[in-house]
Amino acid sequence: MAPNMAEWDQKELFPVDVMRKAAQLGFGGIYVRTDVGGSGLSRLDTSVIFEALATGCTSTTAYISIHNMCAWMIDSFGNEEQRHKFCPPLCTMEKFASYCLTEPGSGSDAASLLTSAKQQGDHYILNGSKAFISGGGESDIYVVMCRTGGSGPKGISCIVVEKGTPGLSFGKKEKKVGWNSQPTRAVIFEDCAVPVANRIGTEGQGFLIAMKGLNGGRINVASCSLGAAHASVILTQEHLKVRKQFGAPLARSQYLQFQLADMATKLVASRLMIRTAAVALQEEREDAVTLCSMAKLFATEECFAQICNQALQMHGGYGYLKDYAVQQYMRDSRVHQILEGSNEVMRMLISRNLLQD
Repeated sequence: MAPNMAEWDQKELFPVDVMRKAAQLGFGGIYVRTDVGGSGLSRLDTSVIFEALATGCTSTTAYISIHNMCAWMIDSFGNEEQRHKFCPPLCTMEKFASYCLTEPGSGSDAASLLTSAKQQGDHYILNGSKAFISGGGESDIYVVMCRTGGSGPKGISCIVVEKGTPGLSFGKKEKKVGWNSQPTRAVIFEDCAVPVANRIGTEGQGFLIAMKGLNGGRINVASCSLGAAHASVILTQEHLKVRKQFGAPLARSQYLQFQLADMATKLVASRLMIRTAAVALQEEREDAVTLCSMAKLFATEECFAQICNQALQMHGGYGYLKDYAVQQYMRDSRVHQILEGSNEVMRMLISRNLLQD
């Protein structure tokens, strides 16, 4: 991915063929069970994979991580018929998936979502819209959180909507600061009839499914930040060795040496937090939600501000040029503080768990 990431960014190309090559390596369903085509790997394995892939292209890897989260949700909460229908083509990336939770009027307040699904016979009729959907318009399978019951989280269900369903449409392709190798659009439902058989889990279980998915999604996106930061440290090392000022390589500057040391230390600290959270989630430990929230909060902020952005600064004017990859890692990692639950929500979750009786 690394040789192509600049072109994908500049031309806003969705690299379908490359992602399908990733699927041939088992990256289409990393933590999906093997009987439906998944790799059956652990959350720790997944974190290592996403860090490595994100050094090549952070934006594309982030989409792959969302696709994996959707596949896992169907694998974990779907019945056998649903698992065997939807998961195999997701694991090969013959089909791509998008996660549809956020709405125009309820970003961080996901439990207040308004997209409705009213049952008529053997179908649900969906009406409403979802905002900022990665893969919107390009994905084939949309894992949609919608309201089948009353207000609050217990009225939310999870329904799979397939591309081509009458009543499903998409907004304009958004112009973004980063993440340009994946399209972002609104997903719109207008009297969209979906079989009841496409509901994942029971009615009212959707919010639980969404939150369970996001626990892993937070580790995944933090691992993408880790990959961007890792690549930025390597680029900075190389730049300091070859760039000269006042007749000597920048690497001889003690100030810059100390800056690089701080960056590398924060990289390792972020990695350890993410790996610890990944193990806790895999083991279903009681503190898993808190650790996932902490890892996402710490890694996405440190990797962006103290590593990627600092790497750009240490490149000087060159860092601001699109000929240099360091600026793309910075742009692609900025949004990680907003999605999969904003970092403000992470702070709320952490403090709530610390203060509960």
